[in-house]
Amino acid sequence: MSTVSSPGSLRSRPSPVKGEARGGLILVGEFGRAHGLKGEVRLKSYTGDPVAIAAYKPLTAADGRVFSLKNPRQAPGGAPDMLVVRVEGVTSREAAEALNRVQLHVDREKLPKSDDEDEFLLADLIGLPVQDDTGAILGTIVDVPNYGGGDLLEIKPASSGATALLPFTKAFVPVVEIAQKRIVVALPEDFFAPAKAAPEDEA
Repeated sequence: MSTVSSPGSLRSRPSPVKGEARGGLILVGEFGRAHGLKGEVRLKSYTGDPVAIAAYKPLTAADGRVFSLKNPRQAPGGAPDMLVVRVEGVTSREAAEALNRVQLHVDREKLPKSDDEDEFLLADLIGLPVQDDTGAILGTIVDVPNYGGGDLLEIKPASSGATALLPFTKAFVPVVEIAQKRIVVALPEDFFAPAKAAPEDEA
């Protein structure tokens, strides 16, 4: 699935403050642990080009604080979306440690527009219905989590019952037409079936 290209390149997950519901804010990154002794901090970037997050201004936290990032580089360890950055005004390890778990948002209106119809923000998927190839509505997307193995669609069934997770890949989601609010999915037959309890050990 495609996402918006650099520097507005976003594969952004929806903001915990529900993005559009609070001034159009989109989650673009999250601070991690302090790095070294001089104020550098680790940062998980949700932008398509991870270092492009430093080009977004202003970056705001949920409490209204504004941050400016400098000198982004890939963090040791090989994960391309994990960076080490300097934060304007942060010069000590203690100040950097205080940023751990702070999430960074950008106003959606600050993002460059894309002419490619296949490019979109993952936050745009929230609330859209999903259907099969016959047009029957199967459910609604309620979240787009990522637990480290790739983006997932959390889908609430149209009838009732618990949500279920679907890999956000072409195999399972062959059609995404944001403007038409049309998402076609290929669900496994038992997709919404309740999980079976593990059999008890025999005595």
